[in-house]
Amino acid sequence: MAKYTENQNKATQKYIKNNYDQISIRIQKGKRDVYKAHAERLGKSLNQLVVELLETSLKNESM
Repeated sequence: MAKYTENQNKATQKYIKNNYDQISIRIQKGKRDVYKAHAERLGKSLNQLVVELLETSLKNESM
């Protein structure tokens, strides 16, 4: 597996900082694995599933 150089890592971190916000949530111990497995069964990452659910909720609210 190829390793990132220090400069590549800095560039990636700068891009993320400038283009993304971060959300942190708290859940009961053990639930993360349950949620992650569910997302994987759907062929998605946990992050992708959460964002899709939020976007769907916002879309339904505006109808």
